[in-house]
Amino acid sequence: MTFTAPEIDYLALLPLIIVIVGGLVGCTLEGVLHRTRRYGVQLPVAVGTLLAALVALATVSTDRTGTTAAGAVAIDGPALLVQGLVLVLAIVGLLVMSERLGGSQPDAFTQAGMSVPGSADEAEATRLGATTTEVYPLTLFSVAGMLLFPAANDLLVMFIALEVLSLPLYVLCGLARRRRLLSQEASLKYFLLGAFSSAFFLFGVTLLYGYAGSMRLDAIAEAVSTRAGMDGLLVPGVLLLAVGLLFKVSAVPFHAWTPDVYQGAPTPVTGFMAACTKVAAFGAALRVFYVAVEGARLEWQPVVAAVAVLTMVVGAVMAVTQTDVKRILAYSSIAHAGFILVGVLAMDAAGISSTVFYLAAYGFMTIPAFALISLVRSGGTEATHVSQWAGLAQRSPWVAAGFSFLLLAFAGIPLTSGFTGKFAVFSAAVATGGWWLVVVGVLASAVTAYIYVRLIVAMYFGDQPGDTVVVTPSALTTFAVVTGVVVTLGLGVLPAPMLELAQSATQFVR
Repeated sequence: MTFTAPEIDYLALLPLIIVIVGGLVGCTLEGVLHRTRRYGVQLPVAVGTLLAALVALATVSTDRTGTTAAGAVAIDGPALLVQGLVLVLAIVGLLVMSERLGGSQPDAFTQAGMSVPGSADEAEATRLGATTTEVYPLTLFSVAGMLLFPAANDLLVMFIALEVLSLPLYVLCGLARRRRLLSQEASLKYFLLGAFSSAFFLFGVTLLYGYAGSMRLDAIAEAVSTRAGMDGLLVPGVLLLAVGLLFKVSAVPFHAWTPDVYQGAPTPVTGFMAACTKVAAFGAALRVFYVAVEGARLEWQPVVAAVAVLTMVVGAVMAVTQTDVKRILAYSSIAHAGFILVGVLAMDAAGISSTVFYLAAYGFMTIPAFALISLVRSGGTEATHVSQWAGLAQRSPWVAAGFSFLLLAFAGIPLTSGFTGKFAVFSAAVATGGWWLVVVGVLASAVTAYIYVRLIVAMYFGDQPGDTVVVTPSALTTFAVVTGVVVTLGLGVLPAPMLELAQSATQFVR
């Protein structure tokens, strides 16, 4: 028997190829450059790689829609839109990560009359920047997995993409240069629980292969529509497969890793992970639910709807009890995953477009929020306890104003992208009879608004702690924060262009 290599449209996969090559180049540079030169080279290479991939996506891949690699990869409207969103958010996230790596910390501590170990003299900045540049190729490899994940039209390819995006994140979570034990603990928890979720995912793949005789999503969809397989394998297979996807989006009851990992990981890495991973995972979930098993939705949809309710309720209630700012945003992320699931469960074109819009809104809120958290310091490390943020507006009015605006966006206040995103997913759900999910979502939003407002009140009306200072951000972090705030405001005031773009890209290749 002869083997025939599958035809591959390399131009359709050009953004993915560029990112992988950029990661390999980054690994090579890490090995050949002296450590004092790595930061100055790795940062332009990484950002340039992502920009080149984004240009290739917009100019080449959009004209090469269809399936390739023997049908294992699908390039269509939803995949291209999710990939573009991942690339844009990855660029913003990488700029924030470069703040810590470059050690661009001005003399805010000195201005406050403090002597803080590890604050930013030039020698320390150079050393830290030189010894942590491995994050650039790791980030690029993770982004490569994120680009393949929502485009995978084969469950085996989807699993490979899941592992490619996950393994670098496990390492990145353990690279905090302060509070290293907490960071390494977060990395280990993420790795162990991620391994369990991958096992569930593979078990689901096995059952669906046994049901349909193929791992291709279109073949599974055909088997579901004709009921050609063993019905006893279908629903367990779908639900086990969903465990792996729901773990990545922090849905309850697969959320246990989220608060610990968000708290322990380096804050810029947390922002990148929270935004980009959620976008890629929901993109993959849309393809599985809408392409492969849409014909059996009456059997699995009630279970996923129950997960959405639990996610919204648990995320909202647990956020209120937290006293650490990063853990507050972690449980907020869980609640937002529930809101996005409400849009996914609409199971129509409006559900796809509203989900993608919400992902864009959430991503541009999350990365700048964590960037601002990384600037508030106490005792030589990040000040993440709520009490340490008291009176922050008097010490740094611009940081307090920006963070307050982002918190209001998380709460879904009108004229922010958070409001428009929630309105979009809730409208899609109501139109398909999911009004009860919307009721739970509105109540959960009201609960989460309490903790956001409480934090804002503390920043503006609380007593200032004497040891909290705000580090002046570099130009990279400033650009990332301003971009996030402007987009958050823009998607709230003028959401039509993004909504129209999302609505024009709702057709999956089958």
